[in-house]
Amino acid sequence: MTQEMAGPQDPAQIVMQAPMDELSSEPPVIKELTVPEFTLADAAWKEYHETTGNPAIDRIFGVFVQGRPVSLARCRRHDKSLEVDGIWTPPSFRGHGYSRMAVGALVEACHNDDLYMYAVSHLTGFYARFGFLPIPEKDLPEPVRERYTWAAGNLEGAEVQPMVRRAGTGAIFVRP
Repeated sequence: MTQEMAGPQDPAQIVMQAPMDELSSEPPVIKELTVPEFTLADAAWKEYHETTGNPAIDRIFGVFVQGRPVSLARCRRHDKSLEVDGIWTPPSFRGHGYSRMAVGALVEACHNDDLYMYAVSHLTGFYARFGFLPIPEKDLPEPVRERYTWAAGNLEGAEVQPMVRRAGTGAIFVRP
């Protein structure tokens, strides 16, 4: 069925599923999203655990090609800590360094604060390039730790590793 017969598509599907060769004619733009752009992140994250951004507590960094988000990273403010999560690049855009650019922008902008995260175990080496170090779960701030209470201390089974990047340490921006 052609696009004309199918009717209009969801804009998020158009944004996130465009073939890479259609997006490669200009260099990526790396930036922190403005409040009106949070809807782009929300649409992109629909496939990623239905994550959403909250302008009151979140900073979202994105990599855009031709105005389309191809990778996102979020930093969420809790009471006295910052949690990094929502790092996602759709499969069709992987392998171009876009996640590295998004995380680099986040780390550069938030480098004066300790950054905490639950990293997917096979990605700890990726985050180590930005100065993140593995830590025991008990060293995470309580609001961050609360997100994984369902694991009941079995983080290995959840395939996640708590990590921290101390303020002002490690590489700030890792170029692709």
